Amino acid sequence: MSIYETFIGLNPIVQSLIATLFTWGVTAIGAAGVFLFKEINHKVLDTMMGFTAGVMIAASFWSLLSPSIEMAGELNMPAWLPAAIGFLVGGYFIRLIDKFLPHLHLGLEKDQAEGPKTKLNKVSLLLLAITLHNIPEGLAIGVAFGAVAAGYPSATMAGAIALAIGIGIQNFPEGFAVSMPIRGTGASKKKSFFYGQLSAAVEPIAAMIGASIVVVARPLLPFALAFAAGAMIFVTVEEVIPESQTKGNSDLATLGLMIGFTIMMILDVALG
Repeated sequence: MSIYETFIGLNPIVQSLIATLFTWGVTAIGAAGVFLFKEINHKVLDTMMGFTAGVMIAASFWSLLSPSIEMAGELNMPAWLPAAIGFLVGGYFIRLIDKFLPHLHLGLEKDQAEGPKTKLNKVSLLLLAITLHNIPEGLAIGVAFGAVAAGYPSATMAGAIALAIGIGIQNFPEGFAVSMPIRGTGASKKKSFFYGQLSAAVEPIAAMIGASIVVVARPLLPFALAFAAGAMIFVTVEEVIPESQTKGNSDLATLGLMIGFTIMMILDVALG
């Protein structure tokens, strides 16, 4: 029996765990860039952040919203209803976390931190911001594998794997984008790497939660897919895109976004 055959025979929660351990590992590889570079090249960083945004936008539609719309029809619901409700609720969910979780976006000073006032240091606030970013990515992967297990024709194993690969690809620059600013605060290379890779530790947890919910409550699946899409789009527009545009490299960031979008689109359409 091949590795792929063994994988597709696993419980969807285990599949989600394995997939997000992969995305976590890619984040760690990206974070290891702190051992190779002494300072941040903002042109490279902004291009990477744009790339990340492009992947997330493409994944939100092809891997999440489009299957949600198709599944609604299979469940005899208005096709637009789960997608619209789930999308808006997902965005609002991240807004609530954003409001009540102290965090600091990349490139900002500690006094510009968002959320409740806190005595946490700048490194911890940066880490919390990226952790918030990674929650919807983990949820998206978990829900995608749960959809396959539920047996919907519109959900395929290849599509779920494509989503995990796409998120893994964009996690590489994300790991670098976290570890380097932390290094810039005066932290050691080892500490910067540790916190950089730790930012993705929430993905396996979120993935298993997402897969568990849709396995137990199958009719919620179209809503759950759209929820993950809404959460990802909120993070992308509120955080990732603005961060890529603040250093005067908007053309490079936009080009990176278009490349990331195209790669994720090709992955999903070709494999899904």
